[in-house]
Amino acid sequence: MGEDARLRAVVTLAQAMAAAHTPRESWRAAALGAKEALGGSFAAISVWERELGRLRVLVNAGARVVGEEEFPEEETYPVHQFPEIAEFLHERWAGGGGPHAWVETAEGPPEGTAGPSGYCHQRVAALRRRGRGSCVVAPIVLRGQAWGELYVARPAGEPVFGRPDADFATVLASVVAAGIAQTELLEEVRKLAFTDPLTGLANRRAVDMGLDGAVERHRESGAVVSLVVCDLNGLKRVNDSLGHAVGDRLLERFGSVLSVCGAMLPGALAARLGGDEFCLLAVGPSSDAVVRVAEDLCVRAAEMDLGEGVACGVASTGDPIGPVRTARRLFRLADAAQYRAKAARSAKPVVAGRDGAVVRLADAPPAAPHERRAFRGRWPGG
Repeated sequence: MGEDARLRAVVTLAQAMAAAHTPRESWRAAALGAKEALGGSFAAISVWERELGRLRVLVNAGARVVGEEEFPEEETYPVHQFPEIAEFLHERWAGGGGPHAWVETAEGPPEGTAGPSGYCHQRVAALRRRGRGSCVVAPIVLRGQAWGELYVARPAGEPVFGRPDADFATVLASVVAAGIAQTELLEEVRKLAFTDPLTGLANRRAVDMGLDGAVERHRESGAVVSLVVCDLNGLKRVNDSLGHAVGDRLLERFGSVLSVCGAMLPGALAARLGGDEFCLLAVGPSSDAVVRVAEDLCVRAAEMDLGEGVACGVASTGDPIGPVRTARRLFRLADAAQYRAKAARSAKPVVAGRDGAVVRLADAPPAAPHERRAFRGRWPGG
């Protein structure tokens, strides 16, 4: 490959990673881009999990063999099997040196291309076992530390990689590192944008988006959508008598209880709406299953050593609540049910469609004198 072609390959790789929206898309773009740039048939990206002492494969791209998944859940290798990785952090970097890629073949490392620790029996054995003739391995470095590896292979019978390929792989690994750094930064920004900083739960913005999408699924396919809205009792009393630090601890503890209960509903979103208000959003489970979880939530909240339990309202498209065409209506129903539970000091959840007054309360005009707060108008439409 000429210099112009390699330059185009670098640009293509960088653009593909920049266009990725998730870490998986970024890893896949990196692996495929490196595979094409180096004329390989297969590529993988691995991360070094220092706390566990292992390399974990994030993505396998290209011509995979039996047993190789594109996004493997548990493909890991003890780092002691690959002693060269320990040298990625060698002090020589501080003197202006840097990591470099190397080539290995099914017959052992070619002359002048061995890795930092020379012949790697495990990697060579893997080449033979998978019908590959050669590979080039390049460390991926972020913030001066080894983050993981870029691995590109060719089948047995094709020309083996040489020193120029290893040098080019080093360049590609730098481009991959920059792309991964950008992806990690964007993920952190997304996390901050959709996470409540005190409890670690989702925030109202995440609920807005999730509920809109859930109601759209309900309209298209009839999927059951359920919303549990909770109002934590006694927070003001705790803040006034014991201080806001203790009040924050109450919010954190209830957030943990909500998370545990939400885990009983596959895919449920546990969120803090703000102040002392929380919710669970579930798509798929039956309304009865959601009500059982809400009942358990009330019991667990009442057993906490802080606060005075929780007022809980449930609205589900699986119950007789009338048509739900907008996210706002489902929220109004759950909020009205929660208001009924609060007013009655109920130790159990109130369920829209099973308590006759809830639907009337939710569907009353916003100016009605018994309505607590016009349901905050979180979602447009009705």
